[in-house]
Amino acid sequence: MTTTPASSDVADLSLAGEGDRLISWAAREMPVLRLIRERFEREKPLRGLRLGACLHVTSETANLAITLRAGGADVRLCASNPLSTQDAVAAALTADHGIPTFAVRGEDSVRYFEHVNAVLDHRPHLTMDDGADLVAELHKSRSELIPEVLAGTEETTTGVIRLRAMAAAGALRFPIVAVNEAMTKHMFDNRYGTGQSTLDGLIRATNVLIAGKTVVVCGYGWCGRGLALRAAGLGAHVVVTEVNPVRALEAVMDGYRVMPLIEAAPQADFVVTVTGDINVVDRHHFEAMKDGCIVANSGHFNDEINLAALDEMSTGVDQPRPSVEAYRLRDGRTLHVLAQGRLVNLAAAEGHPAAVMDMSFANQALCAEYVARHHEELEPRVYDVPLDIDGEVAALKLRAMGVGIDTLTEEQRRYLASWESGTS
Repeated sequence: MTTTPASSDVADLSLAGEGDRLISWAAREMPVLRLIRERFEREKPLRGLRLGACLHVTSETANLAITLRAGGADVRLCASNPLSTQDAVAAALTADHGIPTFAVRGEDSVRYFEHVNAVLDHRPHLTMDDGADLVAELHKSRSELIPEVLAGTEETTTGVIRLRAMAAAGALRFPIVAVNEAMTKHMFDNRYGTGQSTLDGLIRATNVLIAGKTVVVCGYGWCGRGLALRAAGLGAHVVVTEVNPVRALEAVMDGYRVMPLIEAAPQADFVVTVTGDINVVDRHHFEAMKDGCIVANSGHFNDEINLAALDEMSTGVDQPRPSVEAYRLRDGRTLHVLAQGRLVNLAAAEGHPAAVMDMSFANQALCAEYVARHHEELEPRVYDVPLDIDGEVAALKLRAMGVGIDTLTEEQRRYLASWESGTS
């Protein structure tokens, strides 16, 4: 089917055929989303709703957008990061699937926010965010549209942090479901997805052997756990840095060395940030790094590495490989930054494998359905994903994998619901 959408902005519509092949390839690994799409096609739970989405425009996201449209939603999509867009996928969504898409790989900040506003021009009833740029722009610059917004969802740790800050300040004006907080999202997407795709980005960008290298992981949340696990599996010597004592203790118990970043910097071959905070790698860390150190970020925004400070310390910048910038320092050292400090797993590789995005986007689709039905009952704050949705996604994934599990007997249910039984 070829349609002519009202408007869009993509790099090259002639890439649509290639994009459709990528979308179909990803769909093979996304059986849960397929099952949801089949039900959505029958029930149309999003009928009549305009949905504005700011997400990474990849083949996996395309399958989510197609599912939302199957559910009856009028979908518009823009990129949530300037370097994560797959131009062929954006072309296919626009030309072959009738989903107006605003995303061009490598777009500058001005064009990026023009695209965000193009989605907001559609006056969405529901928002779907990856990093909260759409919601933030809506509240800061397009607040006249807020009365029409029923609710939204948020995909990332970084976005949830921003939205909770908005809610705490009394600024958030409609309810948001934090899809990132679903167990079937952060335990799998963040740990297995980020772990594998970040290493994929490091290797594609540099072609450096990981075995025997010292890899410093900044942050030991679910993303950091996955990255440390995968780096160790490739033979790296892993060092973890943390500000949270419980997570730091967990990293120690998991067998990693834990120390402040200023102590880890001189021995690091790679430093990778996965924290969601600003200037995690700062001037004094650059000053301590050895010649040739490679620095990368796998958090959502390019704020985790203080590139302004590194620019000030440098006499020049070269690009020895795609996605690699070599900063020549005044003392003769060279430090390498990957993907302009943007999330390396999408900017230098292809992001998470479709099999884990299957669960994340299943949560997105089901939470969109949930807020469409229950928005009148929700206050303007951040909500966790309902447990029954989390359980449904896990059950569908197991079913798709051909894995069976036990069920409680009636006797076991009664026992778990009682308090009288004890030591006999």
